[in-house]
Order: sequence, then structure tokens, then C-alpha cells
Amino acid sequence: MEASPTPTGTAQPRGARSILEMPNTKVLVVDDEAELTDMLTSYLEASGFTVGRAATGEGALTKLETFQPDLVVLDIGLPDIDGFEVLRRLRATSSTPVIMLTARAEEVDRVVGLTMGADDYVTKPFSPRELVARIGAVLRRASIPEEPAERWEFADFTIDLAQRTVTVGDREVELSQLEFDLLAALASAPKRVFTREQLLEQVWGWDHFGVDRVVDVHISNIRKALGDSPSDPRIIATVRGVGYKLISEPR
Repeated sequence: MEASPTPTGTAQPRGARSILEMPNTKVLVVDDEAELTDMLTSYLEASGFTVGRAATGEGALTKLETFQPDLVVLDIGLPDIDGFEVLRRLRATSSTPVIMLTARAEEVDRVVGLTMGADDYVTKPFSPRELVARIGAVLRRASIPEEPAERWEFADFTIDLAQRTVTVGDREVELSQLEFDLLAALASAPKRVFTREQLLEQVWGWDHFGVDRVVDVHISNIRKALGDSPSDPRIIATVRGVGYKLISEPR
């Protein structure tokens, strides 16, 4: 069980519904602390969300099937299987956005979760208002309308913006939504150097907690998926002290 956040008031967040504009959005809260879950449920419902609850990892996996949430708020410290294992099982079949909750501030925990496919992290203690803001940011990324039918072909891969697919030869590459958006950002301007801050703003859309490290984690995942090497890159090159650029030649 993880430590509770410090409550900062449970009154309805002023203007939250108009900011999010996502009616009937379902959020599953997975935490074994009843007091915390009660507080988050009240705050999220006041913000216009439909809320489901689970207190264990196995309960969360069952609820995922029956409730079919649009986003999951998932605590790491559950009494049966931990949040990492729940995330691993979820990612085997679904790209539903996940925000992890943790009382542990160590970078390694955040990196593990991000590598496994978490979309964001919130460290306890936190304010409910912050969590609602992060939920809104993640959901807005997940609901971006499809781009007009367009394919960008490079020497080493092809990216289809309409289908949101990436292929290497005849093989379709599995990327998370964030990883696809990050690769698309780099591919939109081949040879251009993007700073980490520019990629955070363009892909995450706001000042993300992870700063440089979250970009590095997802770039590493993209390289592995594409079969690219950081030491001898063909697709994404690191510009030391600055950021990244796409070096694969357009066709």
C-alpha cells in the first residue's frame, strides 16, 4: 500500500468540466487505500468523469474487461500483484492510457513504468487538481483526430499518419501512442535537431514531470522497435547535450 496524497480540498474544481470537455469519459482508479479512492472518486466525478474502482491488481484486470475505461489511474503498491504487473498485462492487449501513482520518488521506478508503457506518473503526495490536469492532458493526446491520409517513406521505415502505423520492410512495428507521436514529430522535419524541451512541448503538450529523462526513455524504445542502434544510428541520432534528429533519408 502506498502513502496517501496530502488532501488539498475536495470541492469541485472550478472550471474543470469546461477545460476537459470530455463528457462520459470513464476513469478506472486502482488503489487499495479506501480513503484515497473515495477522495479521488468524488473529485473526478465532480469534474465530469464516470469513475470505476478496484482495490487489487486482479480486481483491476477484471474491471478493465467489464468497465472498459478510457484511462486508468494505477497505484504501484497493490496488495496482490503490483501495478507494474497490471500494466504489463494491460499492455499485452490494450493501449488504454495509464497514469501511475507512486509514493516512491526514485527515478528508476518512473523509468520502469515508462518503459513498460505508462503514459504519465504522479508522485504522492499530490493534489487532486494536479491529477485531473494530467488526466486531461493524457486524454487530449489520446483523442487527437486522425491526420489526413498521408504516408512518409524513409530509407529504413514508413510511417502512415492516418493508420498510425510504422513498418520496417513488411513488418509492422509495435509502438505506443506516445512513441508513435514522438517518431512522427521527428519525421515531420528530417535532419532538424529537436531539443528535448521542444519534443516535450510538441508530444506531451505541457511541462511534463520527467523533463529530459522521459524523452530519452521513449527514444530508446523507438530505437529498439526499429532495430536502430544508438552507437551506430541509421534512423535517430543523438545530438549530445541538445536532443535528437531523424537521419534516415526520405524516399
